Amino acid sequence: MVDISSKKVVYREAVAYGRIKLRPSTIAAIKEGRVEKGDPLTVAAIAGILATKQTPILIPMCHPIEITKIDVDCFIEDNEHVACRARVKAVARTGVEMEALTAVSIALLNVWDMVKKLEKDESGLYPYTRIEEIRVESKIKREI
Repeated sequence: MVDISSKKVVYREAVAYGRIKLRPSTIAAIKEGRVEKGDPLTVAAIAGILATKQTPILIPMCHPIEITKIDVDCFIEDNEHVACRARVKAVARTGVEMEALTAVSIALLNVWDMVKKLEKDESGLYPYTRIEEIRVESKIKREI
């Protein structure tokens, strides 16, 4: 791990975004509450929050950070995409981008898990389904 002991403790915030492409019929099933496993948007948001807290375990060179706030919003973006946006805040010596990216990644994987039955083709594969555009949208570093 990188030595951050000489860095100042400052307010840090990062926002990450990503989305998963699904069949329009799967989006309709989510909207209509017809997903057998439950509400993918709610479960995905909770999974994203839990994943944020596990970031230093999942990404070995990440420092454990005391997170002060996590917001994960999973939503239907259009007739082919569920999107996720995560905002992570901390007062720390290092940033929270990896935590926000982890939240989005795990949230979207949970959406996939919950709707995979609706996405499979005859061969049992998922030719239409894909996770896309995971990125950091913004980050803030401000002295306190």
